[in-house]
This record gives sequence, C-alpha cells and structure tokens, in this order.
Amino acid sequence: MLTVSQYAALGTVESGYRELVEGRLVQSPTASADHNYACGNLISQLSTQLPPALQVAYALEVDLELAPADAPGFVRRPDLVVCHPGPDLVPASRVVLAVEVLSPHSRYTDLRCKRLDYAEAGIPFYWLIDLTAPVSLTALRLTPDRSYEEAPPAVEVFETRDPFPLRLALDQLSG
Repeated sequence: MLTVSQYAALGTVESGYRELVEGRLVQSPTASADHNYACGNLISQLSTQLPPALQVAYALEVDLELAPADAPGFVRRPDLVVCHPGPDLVPASRVVLAVEVLSPHSRYTDLRCKRLDYAEAGIPFYWLIDLTAPVSLTALRLTPDRSYEEAPPAVEVFETRDPFPLRLALDQLSG
C-alpha cells in the first residue's frame, strides 16, 4: 500500500500509465491513436479559449486528496485536466475540469469509478467524451452533496458558460 508521496517517488512508467487507487498501483495500456488524436484536438480547441489563470494539460497526475498524507492514497490521471498552474502532481483542489475520452479498456472505470472519485475529491466539472459516431460530450457538474448532475450528451457542437465560456467542435475530435 502506497501513500501519494511514495507513489510520486516511483517516477515514470516506460509504457502505458498508472494510477493509485486506495494505495494500490493500477496499470493501463497505452491509448489508441484515435484517443490521442481526440485529446490533441481537444487541447488545441480548449487552449485558445481558456481564461489566462488556467492551463490545460494531457494526462497530468491528480492527487485526489482523499486520504491523509501517511495513508494509502488516490492519484488519478484524467486524459485532460484544466487547472490552476502548480506542481506536476496536481492537488484536486486546483483542478477545475477533468476530461476522460472513453476507451474500450477504461469505459467502466471512466463512467463509474472515476465519476465517484472525482466527485468525492470536489472536482467541479467532469466531461466524458465518446468517440463512437456521432462523437458526443456529456458534461457533469458537481452538486453540493458531492455527486455529479449530468447534462444530456451534446453532439456536433458543445457550448457552455461554465466553468468558462467555451465552444467546441466535437465533429473535429475524431480522425
């Protein structure tokens, strides 16, 4: 069982990526080309519309801050993170938005487990992108009881005012 600081001391992984769930390492395979293309395109669209105080990053490690420093911890690696600048291992309290692009190997985790983890960690916005035609984005907003309220999926274009004014061309996310 690892704490967050013990996890951080492990360094990088040669292939794929890993997360820390209740002190246990969880390995995931390298993402597909379609997945990576969608993430890159989304970063491109987001980066031109972000407020100056925020940054977008690919696969940044997030300390969910769900356990004391000396206890088995939780570190998740969303596909994209919009956050206030800070350390490489970003505390959840600095995250404004976590985005997961659904993949066959992580679909259940993204739809169920990470949804609960991100909500408990207090991440205000969580988006799920499904690359199955037609490409869709489901936006979730944190409620006061630390659960997510889910909006109907958007297709073709996603527009919002929260967490900042934004317009995304969803049909440009897949190759």
